[in-house]
Amino acid sequence: MAIKFQYNKTALQQLEKQLKVRVRALPTIKNKESALRMEVKKAKDEMVHVETQYRKLISEYNHMVMLWGEFDLSLVEVKDVHLGIKKIAGVKTPVLGKIDFYTAKFSIFNKPKWYLDGIELVKKIGSLGIEKEVFNRKMELLDKARKKTTQKVNLFEKVQIPGYEDAIRKVKRFMEDEDNLSKSAQKIVKNRQQQEVVK
Repeated sequence: MAIKFQYNKTALQQLEKQLKVRVRALPTIKNKESALRMEVKKAKDEMVHVETQYRKLISEYNHMVMLWGEFDLSLVEVKDVHLGIKKIAGVKTPVLGKIDFYTAKFSIFNKPKWYLDGIELVKKIGSLGIEKEVFNRKMELLDKARKKTTQKVNLFEKVQIPGYEDAIRKVKRFMEDEDNLSKSAQKIVKNRQQQEVVK
């Protein structure tokens, strides 16, 4: 990234100000990046844990696959999922609240005895599936923010800060050269004036 600047004191002050802002902001951005990295790992671990529970629950009832053909899935449906928002390192992430299920009325006497257990199982599986999706979304949001923050850290560290330092160095050298030329010119004029006075 080429930094545009002019060779004067005002530009030098602006460059120094911009450099100072970036140097001060860099540690904060690095801390945010490490916090996000930790939170992404935590969300991933939570998602893996829920995924494991989900698979375990389903595998426990694999022996009953034939019975699920008889089960009326319209008896249970998700009515509402209450989500909250929690800020983690400045990123809004979803937090799972309560899950409301709607259970249709049915005759216990006309349906098999295991239907009540089946309804509870469907609710558990549904809850774990929803929880898994919430953790997955949380992980995606945090990872996206972490990537952006990492890009910003790299931009500051590898591009902008060195760019501003280089620009400041160039302006200072130019101003020093200009000052030296001015002093040399003054000496030459002074020497000529002295030589003319001597004549």
